[in-house]
Amino acid sequence: MTAFLWLAACDVTLAPGADVGQQIDTGDPVPVALLVPRGSGDGNDELLSQNLENAARLAIADLEGAKIELRVYSTASDPATAANAAVTAVNDGAKIILGPVYSEAANAAGLAVAGRNVNVLSFSNTTSIAGGNVFVLGPTFENTANRLVQYGARQGINRYLVAYANDTGGQVGSQAIARAIKNNGAQVVGMEGYPFSQQGIFASASRIASSVRSSGAQAVFTTAGALNDLPLIATALPDAGMNTETTKFVGLTRWDNVPRLHALPGVQGGLFAMPDQSTATLFENRYAATYGQQPHPLAGLAYDGIAAIGALVAAGKSDALTKSALTSPQGFRGTSGVFRLLPNGLNQRALAVATIRENQVVILEQAPRSFGRAGL
Repeated sequence: MTAFLWLAACDVTLAPGADVGQQIDTGDPVPVALLVPRGSGDGNDELLSQNLENAARLAIADLEGAKIELRVYSTASDPATAANAAVTAVNDGAKIILGPVYSEAANAAGLAVAGRNVNVLSFSNTTSIAGGNVFVLGPTFENTANRLVQYGARQGINRYLVAYANDTGGQVGSQAIARAIKNNGAQVVGMEGYPFSQQGIFASASRIASSVRSSGAQAVFTTAGALNDLPLIATALPDAGMNTETTKFVGLTRWDNVPRLHALPGVQGGLFAMPDQSTATLFENRYAATYGQQPHPLAGLAYDGIAAIGALVAAGKSDALTKSALTSPQGFRGTSGVFRLLPNGLNQRALAVATIRENQVVILEQAPRSFGRAGL
């Protein structure tokens, strides 16, 4: 057994009955298509493509009890090319498709093979493309927001003001936050947007801080990014009178990997979510030892996809790649912890809840190691 094989799967039980997805011959290698953004002319896409392929092949090498034949197709980051690549892959015998990365390409690929009974495990995190034969493997705002709201409820936090940038990311993130708050029985007491600029944030601070006070918000759940608007919003609101002792910041984005952020008074005692760093480090070290460099941040998604497919194939069932099998509630072990695919095409990933205390990242609740525990 290889050192990293334990990431391959949780205890998998396949659901009975046929549904969307190809049947397989369990005695033969399973053809899997990997769609990568190679050919776009962008050097970043070339690097990402190679990392995704490397991670997928690393996962295949770590499998036991399953044989996978990986076939790689280029999409040039273009929806039409991605659709053609998906059709070609299925014509070549692919039983399931991994990728593409970008949402429009992933959506096009899924639509192109929807009538061919083939599931697509895209690397996108855009939830609007999920459903039917398309799954998103990327971390989603919904998953993070649910984790934090559920943790907050156990701490007595149930009144949230949502603060978001008036750009696409902020608006999508704020909607995910609002859904998570409402779906978990908490209350949205205010929705406050601000221009995505230093001047805009400081001009909006008094209004937002006043809304925090008048609404009785126990927390400000913000879409702000650690490298972008978070340092500004976490400074401007306290300066405008928000009491961070009684109203904490809750962040939709990760705060752990920006050390200079940790000295800001506004984030002390706030909440954010992050993956299990022990498993993430294990994958990074394994990848670096094999390929001589650290993996791209998205490379682990290709490993996760192969790990899930391999685990299901190893169970020895011909319906291993059907939707009911892919959405096994036990889930899989991946490069950043356990995860599972949901019938609506989204995913649920285990996350730790952390805070900033005395300028240091402190884990308040570890990421669960299996489903059915607190936090999942």
